[in-house]
Amino acid sequence: MGYRLGLNLGFAINRFVEPEEWSRIVSEELGVRYVQFVADLLNPFLPEAFVESQLKRVKDCVMRYGLEVEGVFTSAFTRVNHMMSPDGEARKIWFEWFKRLLDMGAALGARNAGSHFGILTVKSNNAPDEREYLVEECVKSWRQLTFYAGELGYSELLFEPMSVPREMACTVAETKGLLERVNDGAAIPMKLCLDIGHAPHPDERDPYVWLKELAAVSPIIHLQQTQLDRSNHWPFTKEYNAIGIIDAGKVVKAAREAGLEDALFALEISHREHWDTDNLVISDLKESVAYWREYIEG
Repeated sequence: MGYRLGLNLGFAINRFVEPEEWSRIVSEELGVRYVQFVADLLNPFLPEAFVESQLKRVKDCVMRYGLEVEGVFTSAFTRVNHMMSPDGEARKIWFEWFKRLLDMGAALGARNAGSHFGILTVKSNNAPDEREYLVEECVKSWRQLTFYAGELGYSELLFEPMSVPREMACTVAETKGLLERVNDGAAIPMKLCLDIGHAPHPDERDPYVWLKELAAVSPIIHLQQTQLDRSNHWPFTKEYNAIGIIDAGKVVKAAREAGLEDALFALEISHREHWDTDNLVISDLKESVAYWREYIEG
């Protein structure tokens, strides 16, 4: 399919929650076809009947506006410990939650699904034996989910490298190690949703190094403008491009040189709920889409 420009729907959380509204904005105002749906717009914890009715609305709107749901993912409000909780009962609950998320994504025609790998508490992270136990438990859970996802027709599952050690995969080596562990015996591949703006380990803050090492196994790449030691999730406007480190041409070039052939480049732009910025969301997204359209036509 090549390279496609899309949107992570995190921008719509609590602003444009109506499927009719976010789908219209994505299609008519932004001119984008591909989206990554987020659990914060429809949490699998909600009653089954409500989830089903909302899924029908989403499917109707996606069809009406000619959109494609490329994948489903966790987001700001679901950035929790989930399958790395120190509580065994909580881990079981979140495992079932991910199965329901996969059911939702399959209903929307998603080809992949995922989350951050897992998050350790400070206490767990500081106890080496407990840390390794919970990492291994999480590896096993993700591996089990590859079988469930495979039966639903997914191409791959994804996890997103994060920025601090207890949130997992904050170095290239650790990311590769987790991929190797999960994929040993997996039914379908576990790959990455690589966010080029994350500020990981202090020795590895160059986003182009991450692209060089990991883009080839990243069917979704999150796009945000940022600074070297931050994860700002700024838009790609003239103002922020002048001070940010992310250059679209360099990103696309690095991804191609790394061997990435098929990917969704999904804008993941965040505006804090602030008097001066809340009304800029759509205009900033428009400018960001226009900036990336010079490099990605799909």
